[in-house]
Amino acid sequence: MQEDVKNILKAIGENPEREGLIKTPHRVEKAYEFLTRGYKQDPCEIIKSALFTETYDEMVLVRDIEIYSLCEHHLLPFYGKCHVAYMPNGKVVGLSKIPRVVDVFARRLQVQERLTNEIADILEECLQPLGVAVVVEARHLCMMMRGVEKQNTFVSTSALRGAFKDSLTTRQEFMQLIKMQRQF
Repeated sequence: MQEDVKNILKAIGENPEREGLIKTPHRVEKAYEFLTRGYKQDPCEIIKSALFTETYDEMVLVRDIEIYSLCEHHLLPFYGKCHVAYMPNGKVVGLSKIPRVVDVFARRLQVQERLTNEIADILEECLQPLGVAVVVEARHLCMMMRGVEKQNTFVSTSALRGAFKDSLTTRQEFMQLIKMQRQF
């Protein structure tokens, strides 16, 4: 990868031997290893590592999970928040595992629509809950720095499964909860 980065630097008119750029190929390689570490992680194993039997069957919501990902079309960042809810069906998962699962998929080359579905699908598969809901709200640098250059545009995507898709009341409760202002 380092040779490829040197070639990119040359292609844009830079000198990869310039003092400020000598270590750039190494830094870029390390950065991309970090930013795409989700390919080396198994989200279902993360969930299974903290599954607990509980009779609780009401909504569990983890909201405002920060996400940072790379658009697969331009390799530019997109960032925002993810809100995840599920309705347990005899099992609950340790709360910290939900943001970890979100990060697994965010730390892959992505489009926001697929990211939203992948989070919902893995929770449905590994938890087998009564329902799952995921909303991702993000800003895309590929729209801000280039192309249409719109600075205040948010993209919202949702994935609803089970009770969240089938019950208007459950879906409305979820949407209302993610819009509420925090009191603390």
